[in-house]
Amino acid sequence: MTQATGVIRNNEERTRGVRPVRARAVAYDGSACLIAGAGDFDLDDLNLVSHRFPGRRVTLDGDLITAWPTPPAGRVRS
Repeated sequence: MTQATGVIRNNEERTRGVRPVRARAVAYDGSACLIAGAGDFDLDDLNLVSHRFPGRRVTLDGDLITAWPTPPAGRVRS
């Protein structure tokens, strides 16, 4: 079942799979995964999440790691 864009699901994936130790909440906005930390994440945390979401762009902004949705087929990411 696909998730509608703009719908946020909270506290999912907390017990499934690998997540950084500092993660305090995991939420989804459509197919984007947002991981909020109890402090700033580091590059090891970013790499851990990147391996969890292969092929997706994963960014780090202090206490937030975002695994962005894959672009639709035929679209080029800039």
